[in-house]
Amino acid sequence: MKVWIDQDLCTGDGLCEEIAPAVFTLLDDGLAYVKEGADIKDAPGGQEGMAAVAPEYEDAAVEASEECPGECIFIVND
Repeated sequence: MKVWIDQDLCTGDGLCEEIAPAVFTLLDDGLAYVKEGADIKDAPGGQEGMAAVAPEYEDAAVEASEECPGECIFIVND
């Protein structure tokens, strides 16, 4: 599974980071980004900033996507 965030839709609510901190983070710009290990996919963000999700975090990533008020989290199944 891979995941990416459309920062144009992000509300900066932080629910994604709260639900799945191993997959999502909020940066100083107030927007959420995905991360792959210690690598934050912020340059660029968006679909080009897609990150692989470790199997143990897949359920949390899906939950974050479902709970996101901005509907900005996109899941791509392998």
